[in-house]
Amino acid sequence: MVAKRFASYKENDDFVIFASGVSNSKNTDLNAYARESVLLQTTLEKHKDKTLVYFSTCSIYDKGESGSPYVIHKIKMETYIRENAAHYYIFRVSNLVGRSDNHNTILNFFKYHITNKINFDLWNQSMRNLIDTDDMFSITDHILQNHLYPNQVINVANPVSYPVTDIVTSLESLLGVKANYISIPKGSQFTIDIGLILPIIRELQIAFGNQYMASLIKKYYL
Repeated sequence: MVAKRFASYKENDDFVIFASGVSNSKNTDLNAYARESVLLQTTLEKHKDKTLVYFSTCSIYDKGESGSPYVIHKIKMETYIRENAAHYYIFRVSNLVGRSDNHNTILNFFKYHITNKINFDLWNQSMRNLIDTDDMFSITDHILQNHLYPNQVINVANPVSYPVTDIVTSLESLLGVKANYISIPKGSQFTIDIGLILPIIRELQIAFGNQYMASLIKKYYL
């Protein structure tokens, strides 16, 4: 999903867009993480003269995920980049929404289970931060093209996070299907500091607001 959105950078010799990673944040297969680690190392060695663009995750701020293999791996990759890359950008991105067959993304997971009437556990105390792949691209592209915040970690997220119960309710309403889930009193909430990109959001006039989540569902699922 990320690689396709950055297709316009294919002929750009200034940047290496590292969009190859572990697509399922719940993956516990250490071999999958090892493959990304090796690929990152060889990519840096091969393109020492270019600026590396790496996509990490805002889940690093989620205390409930701090011990997960995915988050531990992302922190290791960030550290390796900071210690070995001369020029880089690390974008910590929240929950991307776009056209993808990956059932592990947050909205794809819920949509798949709802439309197929598959039972799932809903952690009713969880919040999720949704951002359109197009908006993520607009923000990061603006940063890269204007050479802003070089060699830094930059959070790219929606100013607002949503209760997962509201996300499911919105999907039910717009899809016209009742979800089959068990509500469980678990989950966590965390804050994402987007101070660096707030001026960019205003300049690009990205309409994060009350209707943003509904507009994402209509755009990609109806």
